[in-house]
Amino acid sequence: MGEFQVRCVSDGSVQAPYALSCPHDSSLLRSDYSAKTLVLRDHPGIWKFLDWLPVHGIIPEASACSVTYKSMGLARELGLKNLYISFSGYWPQRDVRMRTCSFKDLEAAPTVQRLREKGDGSTLVVASAGNTARAFAEVCSLTGQPLILFVPEKALPRMWIIAEKGPVRLISVKGDYYDAITVAEKVQSLPGFVPEGGARNIARRDGMGTVMLQAALSIGRMPDHYFQAVGSGTGGISAWEADNRLRGDGRFGSVLPRLHLSQNIPNAPIFYAWTGSNPAPEATEMFDDVLFNRRPPYAIPGGVKEALQATNGQVYGISNDEAARAKRLFEESEEIDILNAPGIAVAALDYAVRSGTVKSQDIILLNITGGGESRIKEDYDPMALLPDATVSQWEDATSFLEHTT
Repeated sequence: MGEFQVRCVSDGSVQAPYALSCPHDSSLLRSDYSAKTLVLRDHPGIWKFLDWLPVHGIIPEASACSVTYKSMGLARELGLKNLYISFSGYWPQRDVRMRTCSFKDLEAAPTVQRLREKGDGSTLVVASAGNTARAFAEVCSLTGQPLILFVPEKALPRMWIIAEKGPVRLISVKGDYYDAITVAEKVQSLPGFVPEGGARNIARRDGMGTVMLQAALSIGRMPDHYFQAVGSGTGGISAWEADNRLRGDGRFGSVLPRLHLSQNIPNAPIFYAWTGSNPAPEATEMFDDVLFNRRPPYAIPGGVKEALQATNGQVYGISNDEAARAKRLFEESEEIDILNAPGIAVAALDYAVRSGTVKSQDIILLNITGGGESRIKEDYDPMALLPDATVSQWEDATSFLEHTT
């Protein structure tokens, strides 16, 4: 089991096991595992990494893990000799079966298990622009964990699950992802509710970090470069933290992979913050609005800025047209459909190749954070999640919950 302490990144102070924040500053918390060597446990999927997950048990029915393979098609198109793809989604031919088709499954399972172990019976509150909501709805339906989702209206078409719906309530919020977060923050402060935690949730970050663990095992070492499209940037933090653990292990290399994070311009606060360029006016239409987070954990201790500084990282601003072309290139060359967000990462990789930032012989890991939505429909009949209520302000949400709880 994962024996660990929870520490503030800023000063190393030990905090309560289920804490989500440091009491004295804005620092992230981080898991400090007693196991310093990666030992695989005899559990399915993601749970084989139990020593480096902040839980003591597993959810066998929610065990999907990413897969890493050496690219032939996209590598040939880009002229790369050592391109590895981490795929999170549904692709049985590659032995990956995430039932909500994104790497958010990796976040949801450890988070729900951690809440079950806490054992206070609280209802979990999650705000999401789509993929995260699907993942938590699926796992909570499988386990019976009560859940309330807050999702912007335009994200409702993304709301579906494979499992039979459990104690899950969906509230549609008029506005964007930021508005959904604002309403959720008010509700989760009420008695009987608990926040999922976002970037501050160590179970979420360490679950995402298994992408890097799986890749290091498949490649035999840490890659030279790591590419991922990000919204909050939490995935980049997770990769960096996992790399530090792998470096401490000693068998996977001593040089941290360089982080190459990408965002969909003009709604790209991390890109503007890192490059020091003036933000362009926000756009109402994005190639993938899942990636727009107005309040990323950028400059806090343990945040995105530190991860980029520690790895000599880079951030790319990708236009809608560039992302669309890259998404088509990936799908045609690798023969699997992907979500829009990873198309932005593919575009960043293409740019890095053309600019000479990466070399043809470099070992590169491209994180395809979601795919296989078309493929899963061949095997399952996804069930749409319909909103239980539509609100425009947090008072409406609390009123609804008071009358339905």
